[in-house]
Amino acid sequence: MSNPYDPHSDSPNVSPPEPIDDLMLHDDVGDETHGERERLSSSLRDTLTRIPESLSSIGRDISRTIERAVSAKDDYVVAVKLSHEAQEKLEQLVQAGVFRTRAESAAFLIDEGIKSQTDLFGRVEQKLSEIERLRAELRGLISKPE
Repeated sequence: MSNPYDPHSDSPNVSPPEPIDDLMLHDDVGDETHGERERLSSSLRDTLTRIPESLSSIGRDISRTIERAVSAKDDYVVAVKLSHEAQEKLEQLVQAGVFRTRAESAAFLIDEGIKSQTDLFGRVEQKLSEIERLRAELRGLISKPE
C-alpha cells in the first residue's frame, strides 16, 4: 500500500510535500505582517552592524588581560577561602573604585595585615630559626658513627 507522504511512493501523480522553512518569507503575506517583517529586518541589521564593534571590544579586553598577566610576572596567585563578609568588603573596595579587582584589594589588605603584625612575624622567624637549628642538630646525631 502506498503512502502519499512517503517520498519513495510508487504513485506517479503524488509529489513530495514542499519543505517548510520558518525563516522563509513568502510574498503572499498581508500588510500587517509586512511591518513586523520590516521591524525584524531592521533589528537584525542593527545587530549585525554591532558585531564588529563587539569583536573589537573582546579583543581589547583580551589584550588588557594579557598585559596585566605579563606585567604581574613577579606576583603569585594564591587561592583562599573567604567568609561572605570578607568577600563583600573586597567587592566594596572594587565598587568604590579604590581597586580594579577583588584580587588587588585582597593583596593590599594582606600586605597591610602583614605590616601590622611585624611583632608576630618576628617571633615566627625566631622560632623557625630555632626549629632549623634543632633539625640540624638531630641530623648531626644520626650521621655520626658511634
